[in-house]
Amino acid sequence: MIRVVLVDDQALFRAGIRMLVASQPDLDVVGEAGNGKEALDIVRETRPDVVLMDIRMPVMDGLTATTELLGQPNPPRIVMLTTFDLDEAAARAMRQGASGFLLKDADPEFLLAAIRTVHAGSSVIAASATRDLFEHFAEAPKPVPAQYTELTEREREIFALAARGLSNAEIAGREYLSDATVKTHISRILNKLSLRDRVQLVVFAFEHGLA
Repeated sequence: MIRVVLVDDQALFRAGIRMLVASQPDLDVVGEAGNGKEALDIVRETRPDVVLMDIRMPVMDGLTATTELLGQPNPPRIVMLTTFDLDEAAARAMRQGASGFLLKDADPEFLLAAIRTVHAGSSVIAASATRDLFEHFAEAPKPVPAQYTELTEREREIFALAARGLSNAEIAGREYLSDATVKTHISRILNKLSLRDRVQLVVFAFEHGLA
């Protein structure tokens, strides 16, 4: 059972999401909050696997709450909820370790799939969407860290393709590799760069001028 907490200041929106999530046999809504401060208490009490976090809320916004949650031991996976396609706050949240973002008008099937995908350890938005987001809110690139030099030539090729938003299957087709081999390379890249998922890989590429 995947334990979910909903955080949004609109009670009607929360009710709709709660009904949708509760209709699934493998998902369980274990708590709700109307602002970021309440979210910190609810997460501490319920220890959820996944938090759906609105960005703009009174008392404490979702970005501040996300920063606090991700700074704690064994934090939940956090998905930001926003009404904007290109949201600077969403970009900031992903830099801090959020697993991605969803538009509030996303299809119900996509939201449910997103919860399961995040729980499995992956991201919930296409890497290409993340790329567009960071292109829009680009900052001056940081120096390339030493870990990047530890990548092999092949790993750097795959890193560059993944940073451009290509899926494992697309990379496999371009590089004449099997999907399993690409997956292994991606895992090694993430491990060497101390990154959690492909969203953070794209963030890393843009922050260091490697995209």
